[in-house]
Amino acid sequence: MARQTFFSFHFERDVWRAANVRNSWRYQKESERQDFGFWDAAKWEETKRKGEDAVHKWIDDQLKGTSVTVVLIGSETSTRPYVGYEIKQSYSRGNGLLGVYIHNIKDVDQKTCAKGPNPFDSWSITENGIKKYFSTLFATYDWVNDDGRSNIGGWIEAAAKNAGR
Repeated sequence: MARQTFFSFHFERDVWRAANVRNSWRYQKESERQDFGFWDAAKWEETKRKGEDAVHKWIDDQLKGTSVTVVLIGSETSTRPYVGYEIKQSYSRGNGLLGVYIHNIKDVDQKTCAKGPNPFDSWSITENGIKKYFSTLFATYDWVNDDGRSNIGGWIEAAAKNAGR
């Protein structure tokens, strides 16, 4: 079953790498697209940043109808406030979450970047008096080393099932 998926990433720095992941389904045969594992619900090309309230509204609108949020992790993703907001809102609405390191994807200049910290290390919940970091609850993968093009559908499906969706 195809999952409506929201992709969270550092727009200015990682848009090229993110596009490689987000558009990977387009390289599949037409007959395989529905079974590939996701349809991207976000229309990030149309995003206009008109202040924090407008961005939050856009994020909230893009999350509607999604069941999974994929955090694309570049070298600076963990420090981006909108990525933090997207993680918080995704968790609050019950989306499955997963992280995919994209630092090994070459950018427009054919360069890779340094591996960034896991943004899930910055978020936690407390259950029965025990603090649990999101990094212990949600899986992360490396797009290049873990063959993301072949496996992202399965990763998304596993994240959805982990969230009970």
